[in-house]
Amino acid sequence: MSFGLELAIKVGVIAAIAPAMALALTIIEIKGSAYMQRRPGPLHVGLRGLIFPIAEVIKFIQKEDIIPTKADKSVFKWAPAYIFISVFGLFVIIPASPTLIVRDLELGVFYLMAISSFSTIGVLTAGWSSANKYSMMGGLRAAAQLIAYELPLILAVIGVVIQAETMSLVGIVEAQKEWGVPFVIAGQGVAFVIFMVAATAEMMRVPFDMPIGESELVSGFLTEYSGIRFLLFYISEYINLFVMCAIASTLFLGGYHIPLLPVEWVNFYGPLVLIGKTFALAAILILIRWSFPRFREDQLQNIAWKILIPLSLANILVTAVMKVVF
Repeated sequence: MSFGLELAIKVGVIAAIAPAMALALTIIEIKGSAYMQRRPGPLHVGLRGLIFPIAEVIKFIQKEDIIPTKADKSVFKWAPAYIFISVFGLFVIIPASPTLIVRDLELGVFYLMAISSFSTIGVLTAGWSSANKYSMMGGLRAAAQLIAYELPLILAVIGVVIQAETMSLVGIVEAQKEWGVPFVIAGQGVAFVIFMVAATAEMMRVPFDMPIGESELVSGFLTEYSGIRFLLFYISEYINLFVMCAIASTLFLGGYHIPLLPVEWVNFYGPLVLIGKTFALAAILILIRWSFPRFREDQLQNIAWKILIPLSLANILVTAVMKVVF
């Protein structure tokens, strides 16, 4: 099979899987939040409201795409695409098995950090180009937040790279298999907590949703978006939720590997194991979203600069010392 055909097939598979995972997580969040708040939630679209997300997609596609008169039109139009491309780009390095991966890059972790930071451009340009003070404030808050939490996210992963001695995500999963236990148990528990907190902030989900802050900024950098452009932001949020949880599962929870199952069958059970771990982490983040209030801006920054970054640096130091000594 030629490289071009193989790449086209893999991209097609991702294009089918990503929206499906976003729809599934949307249903889980809507139904889960309704259960937590003792209310029925959507009931009348499909079987007990289970196709409600599809109805939402159709609704937004039909809505008019409005562009503010004073907006920077070209920048305004392209802003959702930056975030969408950033989210889809992360699928390239997520392994569902040693061979079921778009591309096993030797610098996979480096690629991960580079692509994930690309969304900052989309958020900032969305806020700046809207010609709206609420949008501008939301964009600035988002840029400050993403820059602050990108650092502990990267530093948390460095401990994993030191322990696995590779930046390939397949190599990291194989290293956990050699250890016999996932890295979350084998010395990277603190890094796992730091990664999940920083990833939640990167996704701008409650309690880290200051850039959107409905009670303060209407809808932040999304205020002027409507129709299919708003839909791109909306879908990207849930695809990003799936991707970040999948990356956390790969780095800290053993990825596609599970003990006691025969290695020869990993291409069959690997994707199911990875999706199971991913949805378990996503369920925890959804639980947190509907359990905690929003942080103030000063609290949000203090958590990043005064708690997470020092802890992640300490984790790197301890991991490096243990690696050299043992």
